[in-house]
Amino acid sequence: MLLGGIFRATGRSSWGEGPQRAAGMAEIERRARARSLPPMRWPEPWPNDGLRAMRAAVFGGKPFAQAAFRVHYVSGVALSDEQGIFLAAARADLDPKVVLAATEDPDVKARLRSNTDRALQAGALGVPTVVVDGAVFWGDDRLEEAVA
Repeated sequence: MLLGGIFRATGRSSWGEGPQRAAGMAEIERRARARSLPPMRWPEPWPNDGLRAMRAAVFGGKPFAQAAFRVHYVSGVALSDEQGIFLAAARADLDPKVVLAATEDPDVKARLRSNTDRALQAGALGVPTVVVDGAVFWGDDRLEEAVA
């Protein structure tokens, strides 16, 4: 799904662009440490435009998505440009040129729009959102509750 599309549809915006930015980043870093994740390196700029990266994720699936999160938040490379997408595709063992080309494919674009529409219909307000038996859990601070 495209987070920017969710924001536009709900009239919301990223906390990363507001007065709670520093506190929110510190809280995410704390949770990452608590979950034994690698140290975070925030890309510059952050937040950034994720449209092309989300199209690449639609095409490349879970392998691309996992590699992209690592590139973005562990390596600190923004996914808003070709370099980040190229690197994530290579780390996912996908042909970076094919992945980049797919971001312009009308079918990939339509699938991303459809995914975003479905997320909105399910009640997504942001990411991550998990729906379990009709209950919506929004935010990484609610993941344990969703699992339970």
